[in-house]
Amino acid sequence: MKNLVKKNILDLTPSATLAINEKCKELILKGKKIYRFGFGQSPFPVPEKIVEALKKNADKKDYLPMQGLPELRVSIAKHLNYLTQNDYSKDEILVTPGSKEAMYLMHVAFKGDIILPSSSWVSYAPQASIANNKVHWLKTSRENNWFPTAKELEKKIKSIGKKNILLILNSPNNPSGATCKNLKEIAEVAKKNKILIHSDEIYGLLKFDVEYESISTYYPEGTIISSSLSKCFGAGGWRLGFIAVPKNLSDFLSRIKTIGSETFSSVSSPIQYAAIEAYTGDYSDYIVKTRQILNSIGQYVYNNLKSNNILINPPQGAFYLMPEFINTKFKTSSDLCNSILEDTGVALLPGSGFGFNKQAMLTRLSYTDFNGGEFLKNTTNSKKIENSLIEKYAPNVVEGTSKLSEWSKNL
Repeated sequence: MKNLVKKNILDLTPSATLAINEKCKELILKGKKIYRFGFGQSPFPVPEKIVEALKKNADKKDYLPMQGLPELRVSIAKHLNYLTQNDYSKDEILVTPGSKEAMYLMHVAFKGDIILPSSSWVSYAPQASIANNKVHWLKTSRENNWFPTAKELEKKIKSIGKKNILLILNSPNNPSGATCKNLKEIAEVAKKNKILIHSDEIYGLLKFDVEYESISTYYPEGTIISSSLSKCFGAGGWRLGFIAVPKNLSDFLSRIKTIGSETFSSVSSPIQYAAIEAYTGDYSDYIVKTRQILNSIGQYVYNNLKSNNILINPPQGAFYLMPEFINTKFKTSSDLCNSILEDTGVALLPGSGFGFNKQAMLTRLSYTDFNGGEFLKNTTNSKKIENSLIEKYAPNVVEGTSKLSEWSKNL
């Protein structure tokens, strides 16, 4: 029988983040001690009031409007407007089963070329490939905090030529944990060259210097925003995200909605009702505490890993670091990560999954292997969390970091 799979699908592999999670589960079942630094999931519980809202609405069983519950879209628009100083209405918001689905719909609807900075989340390029959009990688450097300069972006745009172009930016960034310091300059280049930007702001509330910054503030008419409940409210498995498209791109949003109507129909009704509470309630204390915990643990890992054998930038947001191992005997970052997992039980992801050359010994480390609920209960709003608390409530992170540091001394 002839090959039943489309050519652009044949080279795809399972998502690296999901694959490492499954591999860790298998090794744990076999009795091996694993330090789960590979899967980027919030360690914190969903705030109790939001859980109660879900329980209260568990009887909601009817299909909701494909675009999303109107009250929820109003609350998301107000939430975004407060953060970005824009003027979204509910009509520019589409509720989706996770922000990953929102991005996928955008890729399918968009006709053109995609610019991806390395480092980029593992699913951006595969989704573009599925949608038959050509990806152009834009190299970044540690010196520029793993984000492109305005000059580098302009050069890349000119090399592509006069085509529809979409730049994807993610700040705070997965996998580097860095934040973009030159959003305004990038926005100016994008506006000048009339290209679109997709701003993945899923970690926006987990920026450690507190000030939320969206590139849409500088280029509202050309920026599409996506986000979700997954990272800032610990509700990854609830699968509720959204995409916000500016008024002048209403035809594009209409096409995205049409595709959504033929794929997921509508997002879970109880979860949409519960999400209203998430976007309208005051969860500033929860956000402050989770951000403080993540910042402190990130600094702990950074301070205990940086060495002559490991290059690493300090954490600035989200819950990731990107260690680079020096003078290794390995041919690829995948070989490196496999050896680390086998020798130490520490699970990392290879940089090759995030747009880097496979020979670059870059890895992604997610410092979330701890009980976030216990840590939250024992945290005040103090600016500094002592190492003694980290050692008590994040023992796997402490032990895994120590094992990784010791292992690197033999490189």
